[in-house]
Amino acid sequence: MSHTKVNVTDTDAVADAMHFLRDPLDAEQLGFTVVDCEPGWIGKEHDHAEMGHEEVYFLVSGSATLTVDGEEVPLSPGDAVRVAPDSVRQIHNGDGESRLVIAGAP
Repeated sequence: MSHTKVNVTDTDAVADAMHFLRDPLDAEQLGFTVVDCEPGWIGKEHDHAEMGHEEVYFLVSGSATLTVDGEEVPLSPGDAVRVAPDSVRQIHNGDGESRLVIAGAP
């Protein structure tokens, strides 16, 4: 098949916020996640060094801070941040609801 379609509302949220779409889309190389954050939500601190995946974090709405290797990077809607595979990163949501899109690939 040349394409696959899925709606984010048809996926279950992990950690109360993250909708992983890679498997439902049958993506082989690209990870794609939609994060619907409640006020004050904090994501898991992690890196992707073992898999060699870089990620791009794109803030669709709301406000959030992405901490990368201990440096806080404030995000406004429309901001995109690329993170290297071996960098430690963590999302900190602001005082309101936010939506982020994360895309990652080797």
